[in-house]
Formats: sequence, structure tokens, C-alpha cells
Amino acid sequence: MSAEPLKTLFHPFEAEALPLPQEGARILFLGAEPGFRLPEGFDASLHLVQGFRPYFRALQANGHEVTPQAEGSAFDAAFILAGRHRGQNELRIAEAIERVAPGGLIVVAGGKDDGIDSLRRRIDALAALEAHLPKHHGVAFWFRRAGSEAAAALRAANPDGVVEGRFRTAPGMFSFDRIDAGSKLLADNLPTDLRGGVADFCSGWGYLASEIAARSPGISALDLYEADFAALEAAKANLDAAGLSVARNFFWIDLLTEAVERRYDTVVMNPPFHSGRAAEPGIGAGMIRAAAKALKPGGRLFMVANRQLPYEEVLATAFSSHAEIARDGMFKVLSARR
Repeated sequence: MSAEPLKTLFHPFEAEALPLPQEGARILFLGAEPGFRLPEGFDASLHLVQGFRPYFRALQANGHEVTPQAEGSAFDAAFILAGRHRGQNELRIAEAIERVAPGGLIVVAGGKDDGIDSLRRRIDALAALEAHLPKHHGVAFWFRRAGSEAAAALRAANPDGVVEGRFRTAPGMFSFDRIDAGSKLLADNLPTDLRGGVADFCSGWGYLASEIAARSPGISALDLYEADFAALEAAKANLDAAGLSVARNFFWIDLLTEAVERRYDTVVMNPPFHSGRAAEPGIGAGMIRAAAKALKPGGRLFMVANRQLPYEEVLATAFSSHAEIARDGMFKVLSARR
């Protein structure tokens, strides 16, 4: 979570560089993350937008109004918490411009290590900034909505991606501009005789699920589980466009904290192993345990991981047998049977 940038975002109000929003004001908060503290006297209502399921649930648990994608218009102001993905940051600013009333305030903040200074210069060239203020290893900058030209320019600079001519993606999604090498290695080493119900954990925008359906026509159902709301929406569109006949279901879920209700013959996954910049193998280990619980007796797991990640011990504990079935210079493909 972005603890320091969250502090940076609200610093202009604490430092009285900006007046505190008053009761009755409606503020759109794009990229909202748990852990922020409102300055004393901040009485406006916040409409939070967060598509990453763990953050969404944490914000809800704290009593906030939160949706996975932006809704509504004519907001009095908008806040944007900028992250590491330049294109996603620019699209969020475009969204804010489109949804804020003319003259409304737009405040953007992010960490210096995540490129906030270059984002500030980029926006200043499109919509003249009122001011900027550094604090907590980051920078906050702000401007007023004057028209829609800046939003149009930002959207034109960040169109949806089209990977291999058949998968539509968007900036901010995992591997949005190419097929991930680990996922491809996994797809190339999957059996072609999979049958029954199959689940794709951490499905992203649908590459693995599409390959599974194409290579194993004997499957009866294909369910996709993903924590990124936008990626799951893209997966729905991508699998629909592929013209697949197999029944499909889509679940926006945090596999580490929310139970999978269905049981499967096969689970396939390319789990994440980073939280921000830090490697956290515990994420993949938790996904392995979730897969074991979701499999029928005798069911199989196929997964890909970076070669150095020590998942074999977890597999040995959660499954009756496991093996490495492929590897290249960076990745290994593991199989296990419940």
C-alpha cells in the first residue's frame, strides 16, 4: 500500500495550501487505497474507486463508499493517487477531468520513485497547474478543470492495447502490452486432454483461459478468478470475442482471503509474487493452498513460477504428489495432484 503518497495527497490541505472541502461537497477519489487519514475539518463526502479486490474490501471494512470503477459526474473535486503505471495514471487523470464539474479541483499525488515529477510536467503541459507541494518523499500537484481537451489528449496517448491481434488490454493490467513469458511457458506445457471443470486462478485479461479452451475441447466449464476488476472485465470481452462454446464464469475475488465455493478437476495459475516492489513468495504459497482446497480429490494443479521461488515445500504439504514438468532460463512449470 502507498502509505507515503497517501500522506502526500492530503498534505496540501493540512498545510493550508488548499482550503478544506466543506460539508456537502462530493469528491471522487481514484486509485484510493486503505490507510489514509483525513485532515481535521475535512467534511466532504468521498466516493472511492478501487478495482483491486483486497484494497476494495479493506476500504469497505473501514466504512467507506467504494466502487470498482468510477460512477457519477459533476463532482466538486477529484483526488488521484498515482502509482507506478504511467498510462494508468494518465487515464485516471482523464477520468477525473471528465467527471468533475467545470472549475472543479483535481489533486494528484505520488511517490518520487514512481515518476510523479514527470507526470506533473506532462499534465502541466496540457492543463496549467495551480501549484505543487513536495512532502513525504512525494509530490502533490493540482489544477482546475477548464475543459475536456486535456482528457482527450491523455486518452489518445493511452489507447487500449491489442495483444497478438486478439486480446484487448489496458494500461495498468499485468503484462498489458504482451503475453507474459511465464504464462506462455505454462500454456505450452499443459496437457491437451483436460476434462471437466477447470479454474484459472489469477486469470488476468484471459490469455491462459483462452489457450486452455482452445487446446482442451473436452472441458465442460471454465471459471476465471481475478483480483483486478478491470482485467477481469477485459477477460470477459476477450473470451466472448474468441467465440468459445465452453460455459464460462467470472469471479472478482481475493483468493487469499475469500473462499472458492466451487470444486474443480483442474486449477491452472500464474500467481503473483510481488507486493509493490518487494518479492513476497507468501502470496504464491497462499494461492497454492487455495488451489488445493478448490480441487476435487485427485484433481490436478498446473502452475508457473520464477525458478528461484521455493514452492515445492508448500506443494508437498498441500498435495499428495508434485513434480516439475518444464523450465526455461527464468521460469519453472509445476504440477501437483490432490
